[in-house]
Amino acid sequence: MAVRDLGLGGSVPELPEVETVRRGLEKWVTGRTIAAVEVHHPRSIRRHVTGPLDFAAQLLGRTVLGVSRRGKYFWFPLDDGAAMYGHLGMSGQLLVQPAGTEDEIHLRVRFTFTDGGPELRFVDQRTFGGLAVSPGGAELPAELAHIALDPIDPLFVDEDFVAALRRRKTGVKRALLDQTLISGVGNIYADESLWRSRLHWARATDTLTRPAARLLLGHVRDVLTAAIGAGGTSFDSLYVNVNGESGYFDRALAVYGREGEPCSRCASPVRRDPFMNRSSFSCPKCQPRPRRARL
Repeated sequence: MAVRDLGLGGSVPELPEVETVRRGLEKWVTGRTIAAVEVHHPRSIRRHVTGPLDFAAQLLGRTVLGVSRRGKYFWFPLDDGAAMYGHLGMSGQLLVQPAGTEDEIHLRVRFTFTDGGPELRFVDQRTFGGLAVSPGGAELPAELAHIALDPIDPLFVDEDFVAALRRRKTGVKRALLDQTLISGVGNIYADESLWRSRLHWARATDTLTRPAARLLLGHVRDVLTAAIGAGGTSFDSLYVNVNGESGYFDRALAVYGREGEPCSRCASPVRRDPFMNRSSFSCPKCQPRPRRARL
């Protein structure tokens, strides 16, 4: 069996990448019972404050009921009502590998199952990602309860988001990146949604009309949905889906990473600005900087 790489490579995963991981992983772990857990690097379970031995003990003999997601986080509901939850960080990968396959250089945690089938491995070069167990967290780990719903969640209420967005006194991109307001949106998909909405990233949220806020939300949802359909965005070989294929939404990006290239609407060169130790990409003509801007 070929390696099944379900992780993320060089950039922080956003909703489409994590959802791609979740869908692929669900097929391989649901209904399987954990036989053993090996922690190879304690930093990868640093959020599990009682340490590696307790982490393994709480998972031993538990059956995985599925894989769930809230924003950029995922969790595995277990048959005792607990859950293992985690985040991929910058370079985390979840790999399904045949038993006996040579260990990856950056293998951090290994899970084997009672059926003797493929192992689940957490591989993380930079160890920014991590795993932990949440007692009683099968439906939603308490550690993730502060994270807002994402716009493709059926329980997401559009008008609640529109009202909350317009109450903020911040820049619209900063608001989109606030995971307590709306989850799953990161730098890439915020830039793409703002371009579709013809909004500059520094536009003050309290200057948005309700129709403008609704239009933005619609474009956020459309961008995320399209990116999920494309398997996410890959900028290097480390992010591939369950079939070993890279996500190809990068082919549809209008502005992100395209500094100096012509805008597909007006042909103006795409601009890059510094933003929160990262970059924002926008069209200077389609998305003019507002007189009243907030960073």
